[in-house]
Amino acid sequence: MTEARGNTDTTETISGGHLVAKALKAEGVDVVFTLCGGHIIDIYDGCADEGIDVIDVRHEQVAAHAADGYARLTGKPGCAVVTAGPGTTDAVTGIANAYRAESPLLVIGGQGALSQHKMGSLQDLPHVDMITPISKFAATVPHTARIADLVSMAFRESFSGAPGPSFLEIPRDILDAEVPVDSARVPAAGHYRASTRQGGDPEAVERLAELLVRSERPSILLGNQVWTTRATESATELVRSLNVPAYMNGAGRGTLPPKDPNHFQLSRRYAFTNSDLIIILGTPFDFRMGYGKRLSPDATVVQIDLNYATVGKNRDIDLGIVGDADVILSSLLQAASAYGDTGASKRKEWLEDLRIQEHKALEKRTPLLSSSSTPIHPYRLVSEINDFLTEDSIYVGDGGDIVTFSGQVVQPKAPGHWMDPGPLGTLGVGVPFVMAAKYAFPEKEIVALFGDGAFSLTGWDFETLVRFDLPFVGIIGNNSSMNQIRYGQIAKYGADRGDIGNTLGNVRYSEFAQMLGGYGEEVHEPDQIGPALQRARESGKPSLINVWIDPEVYAPGTMNQTMYK
Repeated sequence: MTEARGNTDTTETISGGHLVAKALKAEGVDVVFTLCGGHIIDIYDGCADEGIDVIDVRHEQVAAHAADGYARLTGKPGCAVVTAGPGTTDAVTGIANAYRAESPLLVIGGQGALSQHKMGSLQDLPHVDMITPISKFAATVPHTARIADLVSMAFRESFSGAPGPSFLEIPRDILDAEVPVDSARVPAAGHYRASTRQGGDPEAVERLAELLVRSERPSILLGNQVWTTRATESATELVRSLNVPAYMNGAGRGTLPPKDPNHFQLSRRYAFTNSDLIIILGTPFDFRMGYGKRLSPDATVVQIDLNYATVGKNRDIDLGIVGDADVILSSLLQAASAYGDTGASKRKEWLEDLRIQEHKALEKRTPLLSSSSTPIHPYRLVSEINDFLTEDSIYVGDGGDIVTFSGQVVQPKAPGHWMDPGPLGTLGVGVPFVMAAKYAFPEKEIVALFGDGAFSLTGWDFETLVRFDLPFVGIIGNNSSMNQIRYGQIAKYGADRGDIGNTLGNVRYSEFAQMLGGYGEEVHEPDQIGPALQRARESGKPSLINVWIDPEVYAPGTMNQTMYK
């Protein structure tokens, strides 16, 4: 802050960039991910004064993905700052991915000076018009004194209902200008947002409690919003107390630890075909759920979600409840316990039936998990990774076919320890998610599995991980192709046209890591995977273990995709 020049006027003033930083600080933001540009540098000056870290990356898409990853892991809003024009358009993919994944973040973009509006200034584009359809809020800041107010407004919108991204563009002359401090409203920390913990309709919760108590074959799917609302403890208590089999997807993975008696994974299709009551929590009926068609038409279906518009979309339901998962599950457990006998004992036979189905599926897959074939079978690779994870390992999956394999095998040991792109299916999230995870939780180990095609999209920011000393264990499942798409082309057009537009070069990614100051190894034999991972862990550096996998093997999830039917 400065004093206005002159002999008598001692009014304190503040610049737009410093107002941005003060507003971010009030929200609890402690880091911004950015790529520099002349339109936005006053924000950096403000961040330096407010003690907000600045992590500068090599591509704006990485900045937006990292802000997304930070928000998912911490529950606090992420923030990316990008310059105008191509800086903002480069960040669009990250914004869109966060929108579909319900991740709360603020992207601040530069803009040409208002005084040059419609004159063709450098990097002038209609950012707000472009980003409005893929955000919860998008606006231009019209005056320097309004900057902090609009930042707080953007954060409110990001946390309204199901979370999501917001966008603000700040014209260069608005950002650089100074205004009297007393003319600029800077919302006080903790005093401008209401609680987001909204409970569901009490009558609907009571009805669900009755349905659960009477059910003989219930099942529940714990989706992203279980982690978003930090409902892990209430979800765990509910399924254990009422003896309900639980399946998990997305960020809901890890809600129950592996080998928990109520944790199920491989029998989901059987359960959804034979359940008399199915509860879908925090997951829309989108392509991952077969648009709701994978649920038995004879089952009573209940959907719980933060977003009213999601409930009952694509499939009729018997009961819908809108609200915070933690509040609803806690209320549900209390309502069910009032019945005395919650029916937990009568569901033992149902859980035993499902455990048999799990065992059958695992027995069928076991030979592949320990396969000694070369090129390496993808199931062997993901099995080795699963065995490698510790209680403190955050797993990041970035890819198509190889991550589909991992989704059936890799089991995080704790809540909040699984990260994947989400329903937009965006490749390239891996390096920025690693960046966010290691920054937010430096004491934890980060293990990331990449497809070779996915890593290529944002891999140059491996150098950023080296520069900021953010070590992780990275594995590339290298089949020199975009195999998820390759399978579809072969299935649709035949083998003679199956390799058009989807094959890649045989890149030795270990040497790429070494070139940038990290650790790298090439692995061709399955019995070398585990030792190589251990050496990467011990190196204390960002690492890439390049594992050559069989390009002629495809994940069951790839072969069953609805887009190929």
